[in-house]
Amino acid sequence: MRNTAKITTAVLAAGALTFGLTACGSSDSDSASADTSGPLVVAASPVPHAEILTYVKDNLAKDAGLDLEVKEFTDYVTPNTATEDGSVGANYFQNQPYLDDFNKKNGTHIVPVVTVHLEPLGLYSNKVKSADDLKSGATIAVPNDSVNEARALKLLDANGIITLKDGVGNEATPADITKNPKNLKFKELEAAQTPRSLDDVDAAVINGNYAIEADLKPAENALVLESATDNPYGNFLAVKEGSEDDPRVKKLAKLLTSPEVKKFIEDKYAGSVIASF
Repeated sequence: MRNTAKITTAVLAAGALTFGLTACGSSDSDSASADTSGPLVVAASPVPHAEILTYVKDNLAKDAGLDLEVKEFTDYVTPNTATEDGSVGANYFQNQPYLDDFNKKNGTHIVPVVTVHLEPLGLYSNKVKSADDLKSGATIAVPNDSVNEARALKLLDANGIITLKDGVGNEATPADITKNPKNLKFKELEAAQTPRSLDDVDAAVINGNYAIEADLKPAENALVLESATDNPYGNFLAVKEGSEDDPRVKKLAKLLTSPEVKKFIEDKYAGSVIASF
C-alpha cells in the first residue's frame, strides 16, 4: 500500500502558521529534527517528486534499511517551512535559484543534498500551435514567484519571443523586457494555477511538475521548452542545515541517484523529466 499523506491547501495554511510559531525557536523542534531513529519523512510535490520517492520506498528502501515516509504538498512554500521547523526531515521539490531566494526572504536554513532531475519549463497553449502564431497583444500567464517568473521570461528570451535587459538575473520581471515585438501582456499567477489558465489566456509558461499533473507532455506539447544543457534548475533532495549527515538522508541520497531510479525516470516520463546524474 502506498504510504503517502496528501496535504490539502487548508492544511498547508495551518502548516505555514505552525512555522510562524516555531520559527522563534523550539527545543522540541530541534530535538525532533535530531532524532534519526524513526522514519525519514520527506515533503514532496506530487508529480514527479512523490512518484519517484514512492518508487524508492516500494522497491529499494527496504533492502537499504531505510524507513521512508512521503508527504505530498501542492505548493512551493510549506515543504521548506516544514523542513525548517522539523515537521519533516527533508524535502524534494525545488531548484537552487528558488532555494536561495526562499532562504534569503524567509530566514530559513535549507541546504541541498543531491540533485536528482530536471523538469524543463515550457510554454503551452490551447489556442495556437506554435509560438510564432501568438497574435499581437496576446496574454501570457507566468508564475508569480520571483525565481520562476524570471525563469519563464528567460525562456521566452532564449526563444526570441521577447528580449530581456542584458545581465538580468533570477529577479527579472516584465519591467526588464527591452523588446516585445508582439506587445505581449503578462498575467502573473501562482505556479500551480498556470495550467488551469490555459483556456483564459493565449499561452502559459508552466513548471514541468504542474504540466505533467495537468496531463501535458512537455517533450511533445510545449511550444518552446528549456534546454537541459547547463541548466541550473535541477531539482534536489534538501534538508535543514546540520542534517546532511543523517544516515537516513545519506541512504536516500544514494538511492535517488541509483541506476534503478534513472531507469524509472526514463521509462515513466519519456523526456518530460530528465535524470541529472
